[in-house]
Amino acid sequence: MTDGEEFRRVLDVVLCDVRAQCSVRPDVRAAEDGYPGLMLYAPDGSGQGVYWGSDDRPGARLAEVADQVQEWAVEALWGEAKSAVWPHCPVHPDSHPLSATVVEGVAVWVCAKAPKGAAPVSRVGELPPRGVDA
Repeated sequence: MTDGEEFRRVLDVVLCDVRAQCSVRPDVRAAEDGYPGLMLYAPDGSGQGVYWGSDDRPGARLAEVADQVQEWAVEALWGEAKSAVWPHCPVHPDSHPLSATVVEGVAVWVCAKAPKGAAPVSRVGELPPRGVDA
């Protein structure tokens, strides 16, 4: 598998979470001008590049891409005049988004407001479906 194919596979995992819980879908396109990743475009035409760095620890690249897709989703939701919280924390609905991080080599979404610190909610790519009208 080439590096580009691996990157696309990782991005597709994160896009599973977008489809499960975000009302805005990205238009994924190849980047121009030698950009090393892909571009995500929102319905309003705005775009953001998504790439990964050199951190190849287990889970790190997936968490890094999830973080960038989250940035895109928040901006895209804002542009659509919708709640700019994605993904929603199931413990604190409509108050804050989950954060992507790595726990024991696995990319996970965590609630940073848990009483005892960051609490894993779901593996990245495995968020349960939620109404996407938000």
